Amino acid sequence: MYARRKKWPLVEAVVRLRHEKIHAQDCATCEGPGQKIDHFERELELVGDLSPEQRQRLLEIVEKCPVHKTLLGEVSINTGLFETKE
Repeated sequence: MYARRKKWPLVEAVVRLRHEKIHAQDCATCEGPGQKIDHFERELELVGDLSPEQRQRLLEIVEKCPVHKTLLGEVSINTGLFETKE
């Protein structure tokens, strides 16, 4: 979306993502020993005749993605029952 708005020659963006649960070593926020944390590795492939500056800027934009920010932040989930009327 950003590249399109700037009219940059981005043909395709490919994201490769790996996720695993890893043991949290020296984790100050873990509740107990043996806790695991989520670990993500992301690889971004930008296809097109982009300058190094454009590629760097797109990488910066990726870090501002709402999903990225959500995964990095604290998560709070409230669950309630929906009562159906019979």
